[in-house]
Amino acid sequence: MTSTTPTITGHKRPNYILIWLYLFVLTVVEVSAAFLSHIPKKWLILILLFFAVWKALLVALFFMHLKFERWRLRIIFMIPLPLAAILVTAAIMEKVW
Repeated sequence: MTSTTPTITGHKRPNYILIWLYLFVLTVVEVSAAFLSHIPKKWLILILLFFAVWKALLVALFFMHLKFERWRLRIIFMIPLPLAAILVTAAIMEKVW
């Protein structure tokens, strides 16, 4: 007779200090890009959005432990993201109009 109890598999504990260091470096790059650059505003906004998404991904994957979860939970987490993008786009477009 086989056992139907689920096996619990542990995951390797991430190096939180290293992730924090990545987040700190990205924040320093963002702030220096915002204050010290002479690039056009449209490019600056795109660059800062890229860094913000990158940091949000690091936080979600490691500090919220989504990297170690099943795909179903990841999908539940990703479903509202297009809605958030639509709302942010609408807010930006409202400023333009």
